[in-house]
Amino acid sequence: MKKKNKKVMTDNLIKWPLMKDAITPEDRLELVNFILNSDRYTNGREVKRFEQAWANWIGSDYALMVSSGSTANFLIVAAIMEKYRLPRGSKVLLPACTWVTSVSPFIQLGFEPIFCDINLKNFSFDLEHLKEIKKVHPDIAVIHVTHLLGFPAENSLYQEMFPDAIVLDDVCESHGCLDKYGRVGSNSVAASFSFYFGHHMTTIEGGVITTNDSELYDLMKMKRSHGLARESVRSDYWANMYPDIDPQFLFVTDGYNFRSTELNAVLGLSQITRLDDAINIRKNNFYEFTEIVKDHLDKFEPIYYTPYNSNFAFPFICHTREIMLKMKSAFKNAGIEYRPIVGGNLLRQPFLRGYDFGTPRKNSNADLLNDNGVYIGNSHFVTAKDMNWLRTIVESI
Repeated sequence: MKKKNKKVMTDNLIKWPLMKDAITPEDRLELVNFILNSDRYTNGREVKRFEQAWANWIGSDYALMVSSGSTANFLIVAAIMEKYRLPRGSKVLLPACTWVTSVSPFIQLGFEPIFCDINLKNFSFDLEHLKEIKKVHPDIAVIHVTHLLGFPAENSLYQEMFPDAIVLDDVCESHGCLDKYGRVGSNSVAASFSFYFGHHMTTIEGGVITTNDSELYDLMKMKRSHGLARESVRSDYWANMYPDIDPQFLFVTDGYNFRSTELNAVLGLSQITRLDDAINIRKNNFYEFTEIVKDHLDKFEPIYYTPYNSNFAFPFICHTREIMLKMKSAFKNAGIEYRPIVGGNLLRQPFLRGYDFGTPRKNSNADLLNDNGVYIGNSHFVTAKDMNWLRTIVESI
């Protein structure tokens, strides 16, 4: 018999996972009651109810529920490309450290990606590098901002540097982070959110887009469902324009099936009632985390607390790779689940080999995150006892 490979961390050894089961007994009851009393489980009334609840919570005019944060990003890019008539080859500004599906849609849809290094304060664009990029690439058409790890980025500065660019927001792991308008996504051209299991709230899989642009919302609504005109708020208009085609199967744009299910929406409606409390716990935990880091600046780069943050995870940016490896070993021995900081420097990932920074760049901050960074989970399940335990582990390094 072949011996089974042992996992590095089996579930029963993990004492501090990235995320615990966030679906409560009350959530399960809501789901069971819905299943027993409904005969429709695909995109329908519950999805519409959740979309309205999310728009109200964010403070946007429109919300569109989709199958994931990744499909939210793709749908936004496809729609803005069509609405603004952006030709293939248009330049998009992207951070070197972000999630892969914040980059992939632009490559798949024919944009030219221009990568910018990140800063170590909020993990968004490094402003000095951005100034260098502007000299070489003044014709940036789109800026895709990732609000990484719960840190709100400074969109107004990027818009000031590239006043003609369309600024889009990826808030997938940063629900409830704040800018001068309120919650990030409330004043966006379009913003994406993810409800994957590890995020601030979960619908298991799922995502949503927010916008205040009625035309863009309508276009995305059609593209979400194959490009069908009957999904449009102007369905009668399209039917009258093409009277020779049955309006039930009238396609006025290209599209996809990025729809959510009613089951995801039922979970979302139950979870959103607890979202503010979960964010407040995460914020309090994050404050305690920054105090731990502050006491060990001989080992780590400083991490800055801000009340505008809506923290996703605790990132340790070590001064040396040796310290980072010791941290990983300590976490493994203690049963604390850990990950690299997002994808590190994505330009070092196989799928982006051949791309580089928009201007020559050495000793980048993205490389520092890549080589010396590690994070552990923060959630509303992390307690004061856990934080004291974390302090003890850090002090033992």
